[in-house]
Parts: sequence; C-alpha cells; structure tokens
Amino acid sequence: MAAISVGDHAPDFSATAHTGETIRLADFAGDKAVVLFFYPKDGTPICTKEACTFRDYYEQFTEAGAQVIGVSSSGDESHRTFAGRHRLPFPLISDTDGALRKAFGVPKTLGFLPGRVTYVIDKHGIVRMTFVAQMTADRHVTEALNVIQALSAAGSEERGARS
Repeated sequence: MAAISVGDHAPDFSATAHTGETIRLADFAGDKAVVLFFYPKDGTPICTKEACTFRDYYEQFTEAGAQVIGVSSSGDESHRTFAGRHRLPFPLISDTDGALRKAFGVPKTLGFLPGRVTYVIDKHGIVRMTFVAQMTADRHVTEALNVIQALSAAGSEERGARS
C-alpha cells in the first residue's frame, strides 16, 4: 500500500455516495478540483468537527471551483443520518471494505484506527496536497482551502494570459 504523494496522479475510483449518486473522480477532470477527505467514522467528536467545518467553508470551496467529498468506513445509512443531522452539502462515500483507503495509501493510526487524510486533487487529476493529522480536524479544512484558492488564482491568471 504505497501512499499517494504530491505530484502523483490520483487513482480513479467509482463509488456510490450516501445520496445514491455515483461518484467518479474522472467525472471532475478538466472541470473541478476535488477535496477528498478520509475520516475514521461518522458521529465521533473529531470527525463531526471536521465534517461540519468543511460544511461551514463549503461555499468557499465551490466558489474556488472545488468539489468536497468525504470518505469513511461508515455505511450508507450511517452517512445518510450523519449528513442529515449536520446538514452536510457534500457527498459521503462508504468505504466499508477499505478499497479506496488502500488505493490512496491512507495509513492507519496506531496500527488499527482508520487514518485522517485530506487530498487536494487538481482538475488534471494530480495530487496537489496531502495533509495527515489525526487530531486536528479543522486544519484539514484550512490547509485544503488555501491550496484550492491558490489553484483557482493560478487558473485565473492562466486564463487572463491567454486572453
């Protein structure tokens, strides 16, 4: 299980979100950056704080051209309850078999807890940020937002130079 690093091409995946929609990383290619955050479990204090902080900054992510997607080992029903209770506007993917964690090389904490890792993937499928921190949920959001806003600004400058 090799961890995905900055500069790597993100592995494509197809998964069903808690809303029933199919999410494919390839569907965002050329259109949107993706913030993919892996968290251990719905409803725990730190995971709830992280998801709610992504919710609170969601508009800033979308304005900068990014889609936020959460991934945990919790099941679809748990995701539906969690998303509804906390008014989460982004899709949550159930990774009950750990295949998506394995594809991205998300490490376990203390050898057994599912890790907390956030990836920023640009419009071309290239990983531009990885942030690993088990106990600092809100930093995942601020670190990702900084990178997304920088990517958005760079894209605006690039479009301006071609005009």
